[in-house]
Amino acid sequence: MFKFIHAADIHLDSPLRRLERYEGAPVARIRDASRRALVNLVKLAVAEEVSFVLIAGDLYDGDLDDYSALLFFSSQMAELGRHGIRVFLIRGNHDAANHMSRSLDLPDNVHLFSETRSETICLDSIQVAVHGQSFAMREVRENLAASYPDPVPGFFNIGMLHTSLQGSDRHDTYAPCTLDHLRQRGYDYWALGHIHQRQLLHESRPAVVFPGNIQGRNVRETGPKGCHLIEVEYNQVRTNAFHPLDVMRWEWLKIDAGGCTQPEEVLDVSRIQIEDCVQESQGRLLAVRVEITGITQAHADLVGRREHWLNQFRSDCLSSFGQECWLESLRLNTALPPDDPLESLPEDALEQLRQVITELASDETRLSNLLEKEMRLLDRRLPSAMRIGDEALHLVKCQFGQPLLGRVLPLLTHLQNATREPS
Repeated sequence: MFKFIHAADIHLDSPLRRLERYEGAPVARIRDASRRALVNLVKLAVAEEVSFVLIAGDLYDGDLDDYSALLFFSSQMAELGRHGIRVFLIRGNHDAANHMSRSLDLPDNVHLFSETRSETICLDSIQVAVHGQSFAMREVRENLAASYPDPVPGFFNIGMLHTSLQGSDRHDTYAPCTLDHLRQRGYDYWALGHIHQRQLLHESRPAVVFPGNIQGRNVRETGPKGCHLIEVEYNQVRTNAFHPLDVMRWEWLKIDAGGCTQPEEVLDVSRIQIEDCVQESQGRLLAVRVEITGITQAHADLVGRREHWLNQFRSDCLSSFGQECWLESLRLNTALPPDDPLESLPEDALEQLRQVITELASDETRLSNLLEKEMRLLDRRLPSAMRIGDEALHLVKCQFGQPLLGRVLPLLTHLQNATREPS
């Protein structure tokens, strides 16, 4: 009987992208989260006395500016080596773009699979054969698994592969293959990487697993993140258990404000739900995006004083949860009740604007053409960093339409009322 760990997509020192920073936000804890998650992986491997660790690609997050991440990884692998634990590593698409990582030799207990051909490493003492191939370049479009060696008879055969498998709408298509093809290779376990969402695609003979990344990097990577601990007996997977390694957890919390009449009530409801998420994170830093939804009379105040309520939410999080909760952003997706009175709109100054808005609301083709024309110009001016990745912004593809019109009149109502208040 032996045990091993299957991890992938560590993205060491992954940079923060488009995250709102504010006074009191735990930026330092967020910045080194990927390193601390890797430390947790090493601690788990030592505590469980595993025979080896598999890292199925994307150890790094792209090209590096200095050697600090390389040295940190080497120090952690050396710690495994001191406990007699082997490490098998393949390069993924992000690693292939990292030129600096090729300049340092890895500790002796780490085997980096070749980029030019598939190869097999045998551990005769426990009768294990590990097959794999690294990415030579960022975009690998051919099926690498098709050229993997035949299984070694009598051994527990593991295939390591960085792949999109049949494709994902949130990940680029790299080293594509099918589940049926992997099953036909005759291996006992496929250690996959590239897809950040944990998936058990086939339970046994072979077990086919995406463990997901070990630390969520943004609000689209919510929930527990970690690795799989595998126990093998008589060349069969006896247990296949997920172990969380993340030190901070992301949540996208949608708050229904339908029963609220005042923003303060929305704040109270949000606090209760955030507190539940904080408890579920079990001592980890919680990074939460709050999205307020629903038909509510609080809409005009929330939208009209968005900056005020954003900072009120931040202040509330800091006072209620301290450094255990970080408000990543506040999104408003509310609307006024359809029968809410709009008499406060001045007929003389805003009548023409109301008329145009009403006409656009009833003519979707005209509205779509108008928005596309205007947004295409703005879309071209976006920085390149905002046009790539999981949260890429493509303005001409956004469905603004009716939701946008639904917010205009209430906002004007609030602003007009504010100008009438006595100073």
